[in-house]
Amino acid sequence: MAKTDPAPAPFAYDGLDRVIHEKARLGLLTSLMAYPKGLAFADLKQLCGLTDGNLSRHLQVLQEAGLIDVTKGYEGNRPHTTCRLTKAGRRRFLDYLAVLEGLVRDAAKAAGREGAPLAPLGILST
Repeated sequence: MAKTDPAPAPFAYDGLDRVIHEKARLGLLTSLMAYPKGLAFADLKQLCGLTDGNLSRHLQVLQEAGLIDVTKGYEGNRPHTTCRLTKAGRRRFLDYLAVLEGLVRDAAKAAGREGAPLAPLGILST
């Protein structure tokens, strides 16, 4: 008997990147997409509602993954940290968003409401 390839898994969503998919990192990357010149640590902290320690850890994960650049320096005599998306980080985030868009389309189609707003489907409502 010939061995066959496993059936495709259309709902596996392999493109959902675990580094990006975490809630805080998703917020950080979205913030940095909105500010291509970068944001200061304090601004990211406020925009994403994170503590210093949480923000530092998430930035470290994103930096190690090559998604962001972190520049440390001084403004006057105060430490100043700036974060910005790398070119590869921007591409990877846009690819991730495309997978999410597909997931939303699939969910709407599965609910029998393709092209309909998602809130009435119960997908985005609580």
